[in-house]
Order: sequence, then structure tokens, then C-alpha cells
Amino acid sequence: MDYSLIGKIEKAKRYAQERERFQFNSFNVAVKGDNNSHFVSYDNGKWNCDCEFFSLNSRCVHTMALENILENMVKSESVVAE
Repeated sequence: MDYSLIGKIEKAKRYAQERERFQFNSFNVAVKGDNNSHFVSYDNGKWNCDCEFFSLNSRCVHTMALENILENMVKSESVVAE
């Protein structure tokens, strides 16, 4: 194996552990729910989901799950707690 590649693999592992290095700006993802898959998009701090709950509340289980997974790696609009 190429020794320079070994160094790159080790560096990639270190980067992956340092989550603060990453800032997602936009993406699309399919979330497999209990009943159906839902399509979530994220673009510069704004979430969107094709589920009915999101259309009524601007948040849903699908976007909240992704916020948890990507904690500190996405900018999210602040949500006022009720």
C-alpha cells in the first residue's frame, strides 16, 4: 500500500472525529419512516419535509432526527419552545 495513502486515511479518521470541522450548507435525504419514506431538504438553515406534519408546523420528526444526527454541523433557525 502507498504510505502517503495510509497517512491520508489516518487524517480522514481524525477529521471525522472532529465534528466542528464540518458545516453542511445544503442537502437532500430520504428518511425511512415507520409507514413511508419522506424527503427532507436543507438549504442554508432552512429545513423542508414533504410530510403533512411539517407543512403545518415547520418541524417534524424527520427534520428533528436529522438535527440530532448533525448536531453542530448545520445552522438551524431558532425555534421558540412552547
